[in-house]
Amino acid sequence: MEKNELRLIGVMSGTSLDGIDLILTQFSFESEINFKIITAETFPYPQEWKLRLSNALNLSPEDLNVLDNEYTEYLAEVINQFIISNDIDLLDAVCSHGHTVKHKPKKGITYQIGNLPKLAKLISVPVVCDFRVQDVEYGGQGAPLVPIGDKLLFAQYQYCINLGGFANISEETPAGRIAYDICPVNTVLNHYMRKLNQEYDDGGKLAETGKLCEDLLNSLNALQFYKKSPPKSLGIEWVTKEVFPLIDSHDLSIPDILHTFVVHAATQIGRSVDNSAESNVLLTGGGCFNEFLIEQIRIRSNCNFIIPDDQLVNFKEALIFAFLGALKLREEVNVLSSVTGAKMDHSSGYYYEP
Repeated sequence: MEKNELRLIGVMSGTSLDGIDLILTQFSFESEINFKIITAETFPYPQEWKLRLSNALNLSPEDLNVLDNEYTEYLAEVINQFIISNDIDLLDAVCSHGHTVKHKPKKGITYQIGNLPKLAKLISVPVVCDFRVQDVEYGGQGAPLVPIGDKLLFAQYQYCINLGGFANISEETPAGRIAYDICPVNTVLNHYMRKLNQEYDDGGKLAETGKLCEDLLNSLNALQFYKKSPPKSLGIEWVTKEVFPLIDSHDLSIPDILHTFVVHAATQIGRSVDNSAESNVLLTGGGCFNEFLIEQIRIRSNCNFIIPDDQLVNFKEALIFAFLGALKLREEVNVLSSVTGAKMDHSSGYYYEP
């Protein structure tokens, strides 16, 4: 596609199961790349879908296929609602991440539901989706994919960190862009808040009231994943296998679990950046609203941690998946081998016509 102006919808569903983020954005590829966020909205998951998605890992192949079809239909309903309520027209494409159900790149597996060809037919708009599959086929981790956007849209920051279901980081080095998952964040915090029939710890207030369990903290920090060198990525399978059993082996109250895990996450994030007051770090993702987490991160590094406006905090990942789609439509590189470990840079994603 030769167009230098692209009007796109980006769609993102993360592992924290907060909901589906949608963003209408426009990219300009004239002398330099510019973007404009026109409108953005989160559609919270109904309880039924939260339960179905949280249980997806345990489904048989046949049941997973049913879920994929029904989730694609549900996703189409949400996208159509966003288009109608915002009176959106003249779209070049909808660029959708889908929802990750399985991510085992060492076994050549990554599976995002909601990326079936019928999505384009159900919304009557071209779709660019399934950005991870090709990278895994090329021997890469299939994640993280956001760093190409960090490199080209947010180059003024030494580091870009997203605090979502997992914390991930992106930085420019002499050898090229590198990025990796740092540790779980909201995947774990929200899991334990749901035991109290709450979706999340508002502002980190409950975590702040808890006490630190040094034994659990040391055990968490000793997990083998943290000793690995990038490229590396995390999935819910790892949390289910390694993190939840470790936490549950300690007889702790929910506030103590939250407090200890926040300190653990802040410790790992602090270790992933330098200690220079001259280094600017862009923080985005839902974890930015956890004031206790942000406080603990700032204690552990002298970097200048910058939290932008709420729109960019909440919708940066959806914005960048729209950008990945834009690069795919222009047949330009949208996945960096220096980040994922794939055998080469490439332009990833499938394109479906209505």
